Amino acid sequence: MSSAKTLPRKFVAVDPSKCIGCGICEYACSSEKGEVNNWNPIRSRIRVVRMAPVFNFALTCRGCHDARCVKACPERAITQSEINSLLIIDEKKCKGCDWCVQACPHGGIAINAETGKAIACNLCNGETRCIQACPEEALCTVDSDEAADSHFNDALAKLPAQTEQLAAIVKRKDWKPLITAAEQRSERIAEKIDAINKRAEDKKAAEQEQ
Repeated sequence: MSSAKTLPRKFVAVDPSKCIGCGICEYACSSEKGEVNNWNPIRSRIRVVRMAPVFNFALTCRGCHDARCVKACPERAITQSEINSLLIIDEKKCKGCDWCVQACPHGGIAINAETGKAIACNLCNGETRCIQACPEEALCTVDSDEAADSHFNDALAKLPAQTEQLAAIVKRKDWKPLITAAEQRSERIAEKIDAINKRAEDKKAAEQEQ
């Protein structure tokens, strides 16, 4: 059996060619962290970036080797676990100065608006809820920057053709395929939201019974 010291780096990556910018990953993350009753995407450890109808993506901590956020913290509140290089944030030391956020080249760390403390993805302790919740299966775990960046490069290569296709559809005013696709997507999103809410309700009920 592998020890904690031998577990490789692992983090959540996105395929922009599949991402629709729905934000369900943010909802799933906030719910898993116990913030479902006051959900807000800025409380999520994963962030959706919406750039265009055909190019959206999500950002989260990459557990970088020799992480810049760790070096930038003046309070030494951030360290890295030997398990998947995940960030460990000491809330007692963190002053919310934002230096870690400025230092991160991937947009993977943020300041919780309520607590004023730094927050970052911890892979849900092995149960990556954002990946499970994504209705388009746009998220996965990878173990290198190269693997994550390949999704972006492939999506960028497809962008001109996708934009041209969308423009052609709009010119033809052929709305039926778009409406059908949108309805199917809405059904998938609704199913994922129901599953997230049910999990949160079951978790709350279990806590009340204890």
